[in-house]
Amino acid sequence: MGTTNLVIKVTVKDGAGNISTTNVNVIEKSNEPTVAGGYYVSGNGDMRADTAGINLKSFTQYRSLADGNTFPGYGKEYLRDFISKGIWGNFVLELKGYGGSITAPQTFTVEGKSYTVPIPNMTIQQRPGQAWPKAYGYDQVTSGKIDGLLHRAAAQLKAMPVGKINVQLASEFDTDHEFGITENSVAYTWEQADTRALSALNYMLDYFKAYGIGSNVTFTIGMAGFNRAAFKRMHPESIMPKIGYLHFNAYRRSASQTALDIFKRTKVWSDADLGPIAKAKDIIVAEWGTPMSLNDQAAFIKTVPAAIKKLNEESTTGKFVMTNYFNSNDGWGTLSPKQAGLDALKTAYLTDPYV
Repeated sequence: MGTTNLVIKVTVKDGAGNISTTNVNVIEKSNEPTVAGGYYVSGNGDMRADTAGINLKSFTQYRSLADGNTFPGYGKEYLRDFISKGIWGNFVLELKGYGGSITAPQTFTVEGKSYTVPIPNMTIQQRPGQAWPKAYGYDQVTSGKIDGLLHRAAAQLKAMPVGKINVQLASEFDTDHEFGITENSVAYTWEQADTRALSALNYMLDYFKAYGIGSNVTFTIGMAGFNRAAFKRMHPESIMPKIGYLHFNAYRRSASQTALDIFKRTKVWSDADLGPIAKAKDIIVAEWGTPMSLNDQAAFIKTVPAAIKKLNEESTTGKFVMTNYFNSNDGWGTLSPKQAGLDALKTAYLTDPYV
């Protein structure tokens, strides 16, 4: 909860006429959440050096279901310690593969059960002129063909320390679907892809629930949040009881945009378009940032606390509860100069509503 420190002068007079005056500190609690300020560094890099001295309360990491070690990830044992210490982990769990296409089926055993998982049959992010990433298809999910991947991830997730973990299913479905998808070489439009993705999401969420993942683990639907119609399609009321928070990312795209502008846009859409269960959900921002090309990164970063505070104070629906800076990709958020950006984050995350 947020707090406000007030100083009140109190004067007391007893029956004999003696007067005493003193100042009393009063801490007034508000209904606003203390927001978790977090970080991501490119390549799922070790963030410990960057965040030393920062009031780090959350982090973002990216994982593929194809990875043998999903939770906490290869070489990421330090994240267990983070979570044990109360730092909230947001793990983005993708159907796509990282570091090249998956060219052969996987055969492995989880908790005594053997699986053979086929190669991915879907292409996503079909932006003209770029290579289209391969991903496990939504039909592969709903037909149970990748149950082995879900079982492996669920077992590793259950073995994580007891602490706050959010599993974000996909980085950005709207980015994945914007130019359509193919499954088994059959093309589907953006709208059709959203429908197919929702079927897969329901399947995965039901799988994790049936496995017995603890209540400390929540789930979100990964969205960039740049298209109003797609955001509405991906958040039907029927799926809302299965997820813990709304999610969208927030990037500055022009020098004229303020921090309030970039965080408010998708929030306005969710408040206007979604059902009562959805709009009551608090909000996680796994990625936010401002490009180095706009030149004033540090100054902009320091304006974020006031923007988040204002939005939370004004909101009668869900509040922002996590915002993680994305120190990656020059066009979106890479800090340059890095130290100035980190110093700005240190200042921001020591400012209400982050404390």
